[in-house]
Amino acid sequence: MSTTDKKYVLAIDQGTTSSRVILFTHEGTIHSTGQLEHEQIFPRAGWIEHDPEEIWTNIRQATARCLAQGEANRDMIAAVGITNQRETAVVWDKSTGEPVYNAIVWQDTRTQKICDELAGDEGPDRYKDICGLPLATYFSAPKVKWILDNVDGARERAENGDLLFGTTDTWVLWNLTGGTDGGVHVTDVTNASRTMLMNVRTLSWDESICADMGIPMSMLPEIKSSSEVYGTGRSRGLLTGVPIAGDLGDQQAATFGQACFEKGMAKNTYGTGNFMLINTGEEAVTSENGLLTTVAYKIGDADAVYALEGSIAVTGSLVQWLRDNLGLISSAPEIERLAATVDDNGGAYFVPAFSGLFAPHWRSDARGALVGLTRYVNKGHIARAALEATAFQTREVMDAMIADAASEGVELSELKVDGGMTANDELMQFQADILGVPVVRPKVAETTALGAAYAAGIAVGFWEGEQDVTDNWAEGKRWEPRMEEGERDRLLRNWKKAVTKTLDWVDEDTD
Repeated sequence: MSTTDKKYVLAIDQGTTSSRVILFTHEGTIHSTGQLEHEQIFPRAGWIEHDPEEIWTNIRQATARCLAQGEANRDMIAAVGITNQRETAVVWDKSTGEPVYNAIVWQDTRTQKICDELAGDEGPDRYKDICGLPLATYFSAPKVKWILDNVDGARERAENGDLLFGTTDTWVLWNLTGGTDGGVHVTDVTNASRTMLMNVRTLSWDESICADMGIPMSMLPEIKSSSEVYGTGRSRGLLTGVPIAGDLGDQQAATFGQACFEKGMAKNTYGTGNFMLINTGEEAVTSENGLLTTVAYKIGDADAVYALEGSIAVTGSLVQWLRDNLGLISSAPEIERLAATVDDNGGAYFVPAFSGLFAPHWRSDARGALVGLTRYVNKGHIARAALEATAFQTREVMDAMIADAASEGVELSELKVDGGMTANDELMQFQADILGVPVVRPKVAETTALGAAYAAGIAVGFWEGEQDVTDNWAEGKRWEPRMEEGERDRLLRNWKKAVTKTLDWVDEDTD
């Protein structure tokens, strides 16, 4: 059966809280899905881990569910695309396939001392000109160093060439293509650009940073484009012989799925955290306002396209925290109903700096704060403050983005949004109000998985190129700003005051 006779492209979306598998049609619509959550492991305060083997098991089971629900088989699938939680680091033995330690998640803060030591007198921007990133616990390289420094025998095994490193796309792809029996050890430029180890302009691993981190080059996957055939499904599996042909980090995949192909186009994904990217074209722009320089995508042999990114650590996971840790709600959708019981936040502001503050502040010493409390405040106000925190943090990132892009003559006229929290009408209206620009959600909100599917489909000719993506994109809902400017300014002023209360919390006594 030729590619043109195939009916679907399958996307594997390996996320922070779950792994999803989705079959997409040529029109970019969802045919069927399968999804399984994996355990969030918290060994100590600030430590967050996942079991890589549980993730791989879940992906196989989710694939089976997706194919069963869609009454589909591998012969109907043109290609597989992978997207993933980006900076989460896995180190495993290439001979046995066993991880030497749990995956250390992007939100984990245990590597702060490593980052401080590496920064030294040069400060956190020591490597920024090379990799586009500040030294921060967010990124993969310090996590790999921690594993090599703290797991018995790991450094010796790594130096002997026995261990492999990868973000979760690499782990999934290696297992999908055979694992210990010929598994392909690769990543793409978007994921590599989040490790701190890749030169963001040459798109190759930087030997000097690897040396400083004590990470042997033999551990690193080969860097490929985001859209090409890396290998095929292994001989014993549901996807035997199907080309694995797309690989993008989740936020870049969402940018691709949102058809943000023109310079100045921006999208914001509302998930565990929030991630806003603006396309800067074929130039890697260095931020002066706390944003990250990252690779947006690279299609085959074409030049890489870059973006500036504002990363916010805690948005959707704050709702999860209110549900799981406080029991304020019993399910995530309840947050909207609870917030709707009040007209405003009652003067309460919730700054969820659980893993420090990411963009544009980059303050690892910050911790969460709920401020402005009076006896008037009830659980409805707290629910509303939690939702509003997402919108306020997004506004801070947008301001930084506009400041950085001003020299390029870029203005943000609207914001494309996607992700689970965009189903919340109350939040999306407040987001438009606090930004002062329209917020637009596409008809297919699963743009992360869709972007990975498009990259894979383009590689095998299922789609011809970016124009097909643009043609498939359709507006689902639009929210226009309706808040008075004076009220917007008042809320933003109080938010900024609340942020100052989270700073300087972590010191020697609280580490």
